[in-house]
Amino acid sequence: MSSGGRGRSRRGGHEEEHVNHERWLVSYSDMITVLMALFIVLFAISQVDQEKYIALRASLAAGFGDGAVNQSVLEGTGGVMDGMAIAEDQADLGTSGIVDADAGLGEQASQPSPDASADPTQVDASVLAAARAEAAHLEEVRQHILSALTAEGLQEQVRFRVDERGLVLGLVADDVFFAQGSATLTPTAGRVLDLAAPTLVGLQEQISVEGHANTIPISGRYATNWELSADRATQVLRYLVERDGMPGARIQSVGYGDTRPLVQGTGDEAMTANRRVDMVILSAAPETVRALLPAVAAGSTTGG
Repeated sequence: MSSGGRGRSRRGGHEEEHVNHERWLVSYSDMITVLMALFIVLFAISQVDQEKYIALRASLAAGFGDGAVNQSVLEGTGGVMDGMAIAEDQADLGTSGIVDADAGLGEQASQPSPDASADPTQVDASVLAAARAEAAHLEEVRQHILSALTAEGLQEQVRFRVDERGLVLGLVADDVFFAQGSATLTPTAGRVLDLAAPTLVGLQEQISVEGHANTIPISGRYATNWELSADRATQVLRYLVERDGMPGARIQSVGYGDTRPLVQGTGDEAMTANRRVDMVILSAAPETVRALLPAVAAGSTTGG
């Protein structure tokens, strides 16, 4: 009985489960399937629609303005594949063609805007008309100030010029406005400001008073030419506001030291011309109009 029981136990028991050592094949086959799908997708998106490409090439050529010449920008060359048989209808797809197309666009982008260096007579008529009107206004302001100075024999003490900002009144500090290394206004400087003030006060434009110094090192009250130039501009501003009734909200002052010379060099003429204060009547015209002011005013605006 005991032996029979043991026999049934062996026949009725569960056999030990066999370990599958080849399960990695399932993961491997999945990975191969995914890779195959990836390459199929890559191959599919690499095919170029020839008709669409030809349409693109024609559109770019028309946009560049010369279809006969610029279509060649997109035409590829054999390059390193000279030894291979390339179908004629695929010759336009060379990599060098794509590079040339980008280079052509870069060259177009680097070209200056036609309006940037154009003659004033070639710009938009309305902009040119506005520039001429603004230049005429600035010339009228110059004439009013010049007439007042001429009546007192001081017309040579102010140098007028027009730039992209507006009308500049250059007060040259050749011991007429300021002594060397000083920001104290001379009596002559006060007379010039008094004569110019009625016209300046009656304007609507903002006025910038800009102090400048030459490159001669200074000593004493001012540590550098920055402080000297800023103090000179401030003294002119204070005189106009406190003595001549200039509204403080319409005027500002700034010092440039010796960083913006009017005359290059180290001679006596440069040293004298660069020691100055500029009063700039800031034009309120749009930037496109102000850019034309120097050219438009060149024939009518001269130094006083």
